[in-house]
Amino acid sequence: MWRPREKNDAVRDIYILREDNKTMLVGLVGVPNCGKSTMLKALTLADVQIANYPFTTIEPNQAMGYVIRDCPCRKLGVHCHPQNSKCVNGKRWIPVRLLDVAGLVPGAHEGRGLGNQFLDDLRQASGLIHVLDCSGLTDAEGKPRTPGSEWDPEQNIRVLEDEVDEWLFGIIRKNSEKLENLARVKKMPVERLLAEKLSGLGITEDDIKNAMKQAELGTREFATILRKESKPIIIAANKIDLPSSGKNLERIRKNHEDVIPCSAESELALREAEEHKLIEYTPGDSDFRIISSSLNEKQKGALNFIKKNILEKYGSTGVQDVLDRLVFDVLGYIVVYPVANISHLCDTKGQILPDAHLVKKGTTLREFAGKVHTDMADKFIGGLDLKKKKVGADYQLQDGDAIEILFTR
Repeated sequence: MWRPREKNDAVRDIYILREDNKTMLVGLVGVPNCGKSTMLKALTLADVQIANYPFTTIEPNQAMGYVIRDCPCRKLGVHCHPQNSKCVNGKRWIPVRLLDVAGLVPGAHEGRGLGNQFLDDLRQASGLIHVLDCSGLTDAEGKPRTPGSEWDPEQNIRVLEDEVDEWLFGIIRKNSEKLENLARVKKMPVERLLAEKLSGLGITEDDIKNAMKQAELGTREFATILRKESKPIIIAANKIDLPSSGKNLERIRKNHEDVIPCSAESELALREAEEHKLIEYTPGDSDFRIISSSLNEKQKGALNFIKKNILEKYGSTGVQDVLDRLVFDVLGYIVVYPVANISHLCDTKGQILPDAHLVKKGTTLREFAGKVHTDMADKFIGGLDLKKKKVGADYQLQDGDAIEILFTR
């Protein structure tokens, strides 16, 4: 059973939000009134304003969510002591910062609506979750539509992608000619100079190199490819419980990859019921169990609706799934557990499997050492895997690895 949220959980969340800027940032984006704030609350139980009108969110809401992976503790037969994360019934919950920004409307890159603020808020996001009102009951302005006059939600996908592309294109266009001239003078690769200029957007030199292989620098096409490289988007097809959503989902999936059916309202209801010890439920599960006799008929009816129309039909509410899919499948991250003593799987204080780190697939042991602590990279010798086998600097870390980093003291 997933334990109730405890006081130290909230303290840990606040600490990570305030102190650890290295924690991955994921942006929740979409047109106004599509359910972003509900999605944020469903993922985090944060106290955010939710209302059925455009621009409910003015200042961005930031809260701590978690991606979930199997913890090595069960496989290794140990009792772990997480410090930067938490372990719940053999599942390791690794923190991810979530940012719910103001809704985007057509013309946002020109400052329409809250566009400039929206786009600037997303600068450091590693990836984006596009919360889409799959029912078609919200148009591109965030205004409600009535049944029978539904909006095509696929248009909102194009609006969002076009606005982010135009915003990025404007930044690149402003700098590309100047940087090309500077590259000739300094005899330096232009992609290195551009990467330095765009580092505040979380764009790397590799992102730029990949985009340059496919399009000419400074073109709109180049901006689109660079956005896909540096700010990948996964679509949360929200409000899937509404009657008009099913057909829209089928059609959208034919034209777009990475589309996950979601019901943020259902996930929020389950999380809050679990919080109040009415049910047993773990985010991402396909079922729950009622454990309280105090439920009234209205509550039982709501839970039965979620079970029949969401969980049994789609396998989950989709909310936890969309975050896990973005981080692990779309962005390509894995989880690694550094320890000071591989024989006892502990740190210098004797805490077993204390930290879980998210790193990109292909990260080498030496690169990882630098992420854990700069001294480790400077004094790096090698590493030991679970079999006490020595591994070298170029060893590529695998998902779930527990590893001791060897360095001179």
